[in-house]
Amino acid sequence: MPLSEFEMIRRFFTYPARHAVLGVGDDAAIVRARRGSELVVTTDMLVAGRHFHYGADPERLGHKALAVNLSDIAAMGATPRWATLAIALPRVDARWLAAFMRGFMRLARRHGVDLVGGDTTRGPLNICVEVVGEVPRGRALRRDGARPGDDVWVSGTLGDAALALAARRLGLHRRERTLLTQKLDAPTPRIGLGQALRGVARSAIDVSDGLVADLGHICERSRVAAVLSLERLPCSAIMKQHRDRPAGRAALLAGGDDYELAFTAGRARRERIAAIARRLRLKLARIGRIVRLRRGTPRVTVLDASGQPIPLRRGGYEHFSD
Repeated sequence: MPLSEFEMIRRFFTYPARHAVLGVGDDAAIVRARRGSELVVTTDMLVAGRHFHYGADPERLGHKALAVNLSDIAAMGATPRWATLAIALPRVDARWLAAFMRGFMRLARRHGVDLVGGDTTRGPLNICVEVVGEVPRGRALRRDGARPGDDVWVSGTLGDAALALAARRLGLHRRERTLLTQKLDAPTPRIGLGQALRGVARSAIDVSDGLVADLGHICERSRVAAVLSLERLPCSAIMKQHRDRPAGRAALLAGGDDYELAFTAGRARRERIAAIARRLRLKLARIGRIVRLRRGTPRVTVLDASGQPIPLRRGGYEHFSD
């Protein structure tokens, strides 16, 4: 006998809410922010056929649905506390739901996030997650703080997720495709890094739509420009083999789904940032500098090994472009 909507909610979406006054089961949740904190709110939607394949592994999809929101929280230097999940399903598949929520809740528990509400309906597969976090008052990382002379940094490696989508076209081996797909399907939100950068970084953003596009958002909000060195961009071993090919370079500069943090900081912060990298055991690469914005020049310029600008045809992923 098929599950009713309320049976489905009780079975798959109801969990103890340790950090909420009231969680799932009422008309709305009740939460209480810590004294001296501001709330940080983010929402992301994943649509089948647009953001993931219809046959995507549900456990990994559950992980990613939450991870992309946690990445936004990380970019603000905040601590994630509560999440809501709205999901449209073509039908109730208990096995699929169990796997999806296993991936979702494993990541939620890892970061102390309570699932406190949401919605379910019948329709084309569509997942919408909202996360609410906290940050000490006045300490959030923002996009509008970059200044000329700042270093530009990025965490982890870039382009692997986008390279996964081009793997077959590039003729990559199965082992390489498996490693790249792991980066695409199960990104790691840099929560600890974002918190460590409070008071250190002047601006930050998560790399979700491509390095050039996302760094361009910092430049736009801060009214500055950035000059990057292609040779300094951090690459995995697989990416290093393909970054000189058009598809590889496009993935490195404009590919989405990395969910690393790009940030700017004054030169005097270099030792502090190196110490953060050691403490977190996370690679942090200094990839360029912030400069004054001059009329007629692009917001983000990438220089090749000889110091010449690389033509950039496309800055990053856009939801309403073909």
